Amino acid sequence: MNLISIFRLVAFLEGLSYILLLLVAVPIKYSSGEAFFVKMLGMPHGILFVLYIAIALVLRIDNQWIKNNFLAVLIASVIPFGTFVVDFKFKQTL
Repeated sequence: MNLISIFRLVAFLEGLSYILLLLVAVPIKYSSGEAFFVKMLGMPHGILFVLYIAIALVLRIDNQWIKNNFLAVLIASVIPFGTFVVDFKFKQTL
C-alpha cells in the first residue's frame, strides 16, 4: 500500500469520523446530556485529523496536485464532507 492509498483511506476515515461526531455524537450529547459518544468518537477523530494533516504535508513534497491545492486540502479537513471532495478530485488526477 503506497502513501497515496493511505492518504485516501485516512481522508475517508477522517471525514466519516467528523460526520459521525457532528451528526450523531454531538446531538446525543446536547439532547440527553450524555457525553459518552463524543468521548468515544473524539479521540479517533483527533488522531485521524493529525494523520491527515501529516500525510498531506509529506505528500506535498512528492505530489504536484496536493502541492498546487495544499491550502484547499488543509481547509477540507475542517469542513464537513470536505475530505470526501478532496478524495474525489484527487482520484480524478490519478
